[in-house]
Amino acid sequence: MDFGHHRVVITAAGRDFGRTLAIEFAARGAEVHLSARTLEAAARVREEILAQGHDGGRVHAYACDLADPASVREFAAAVAARTDHVDVLLNNGSRYQHGRDLLSASDEDVADTLASGATGTVLVTKAFLPLLLESAKPDIVTMISGCGETGNHRSDAHDAFYAAKSAQSGFTEILSRRLRDRGVRVISLYPPDFDNHDPLSPQWEDAPRTAKDPLTAQSLVDCIFFAIGQPRDCFIKSFTFEQV
Repeated sequence: MDFGHHRVVITAAGRDFGRTLAIEFAARGAEVHLSARTLEAAARVREEILAQGHDGGRVHAYACDLADPASVREFAAAVAARTDHVDVLLNNGSRYQHGRDLLSASDEDVADTLASGATGTVLVTKAFLPLLLESAKPDIVTMISGCGETGNHRSDAHDAFYAAKSAQSGFTEILSRRLRDRGVRVISLYPPDFDNHDPLSPQWEDAPRTAKDPLTAQSLVDCIFFAIGQPRDCFIKSFTFEQV
């Protein structure tokens, strides 16, 4: 599907899967508004995209600290200064915290993990909802994690990360119900740990995948494109994956 008529906002796009999303949406023609905690990180990804021959007027970089409400508001205001609507909001940002021992993380690490993943997702969605409601095809996509599924215990993530992801899950659950009548589709993904190899690598399209291999970022991107590409009467609520 060509996304040439889509305006897409992506949080935490300075590295890892957020970078992958920005590159892939730009490759399909979307106008991309990408953020990272620092402007320098976002600008590096923008330059990568421009190096692939994309129009500089359709790739925009911003700073946004998801743990800082003022930064979230400034990000949304900066996007609103460039466009009168947003078609897709990709809530990708969430600090990962490793460790099965609750005592292994400092209080500051716990607070930042919860603030970026839980509070940040709510604030970003709230800040961009007015622009989404101006779109004829609004979608909110949130990268949650298998850690947000009830009963999941397979990850080595810290309890604080589980808490943040459970909060995201509860938020998107109620948001989906309350925004459906306004035409906004709320799509959540619950992947296990996955392989996020470089989307600019030749292996991105050609690498063979079997049932014994870990889930790849390519599969997650394909899920997102599939859900967004459906007719507007099709509300795909979530993607869940077999936990290995």
